[in-house]
Amino acid sequence: MQIKLLTEGGNLTPGPALSQKLGPVGISMGVVIQKVNDATKEYKGMKVPVEIDINADTKAITVRVSSPPVSGLLKKELGIEKGSGLHKKTNVGNISVEQIISIAKTKMPDMLAKDMKAAVKTIVGTCGSLGILVENKNATEVQEEINAGKYDKEIKSERTKMSDEKKAALSKFFSELKSKQEATLKQEQAAAEAAKAAAEAAAAATPTAGTAATPAAATTTVTPAKEEAKAPEKKEAKKK
Repeated sequence: MQIKLLTEGGNLTPGPALSQKLGPVGISMGVVIQKVNDATKEYKGMKVPVEIDINADTKAITVRVSSPPVSGLLKKELGIEKGSGLHKKTNVGNISVEQIISIAKTKMPDMLAKDMKAAVKTIVGTCGSLGILVENKNATEVQEEINAGKYDKEIKSERTKMSDEKKAALSKFFSELKSKQEATLKQEQAAAEAAKAAAEAAAAATPTAGTAATPAAATTTVTPAKEEAKAPEKKEAKKK
């Protein structure tokens, strides 16, 4: 019997779906959960694919754990919760080639990459979709550098450790970039709010249909005083 799960590392909990599958073979759910949590504890906080094989005759339990998706490994490595929704405009992290190689080594058994260099390029591609810089540069530029052999030394030796100086430099670069991104975002928000306010003001100042004022009709009023002034003139004309 085989059971496939996608569970958070070290945090599988009892549930009706698992209970229904284990019931017919007479296996304790608590035993299975403990084995799965022990096998996945190093991936705490990440979703991992798990296969549970149960021998119906011997009751032997075998747990196989696949590594988490590349995106999950990258986010864990950088300590971020999610990627950028605007990856071409906003970056959420800055990773080193050594960290990329470390993730590639973890994922190699589950990847179709023919060698470490191809695996590294795949990981770098995922960085691009998440908005993660690699060595202070965008993913496309780094992939071109990999093709040109710039990181062959690190890849061939499978170097996964970087110096403290390099780590500090990458962190400083991203910190400065993040400040610029936040300033730009505030400017864009302020401009959008100003445009909205201007549009609302213009709409309020424009008369609605059917309420436009019509010009008053021209009238001539003859006062009684003028009528009396004309009367003597008429009498004199009769005398003549």
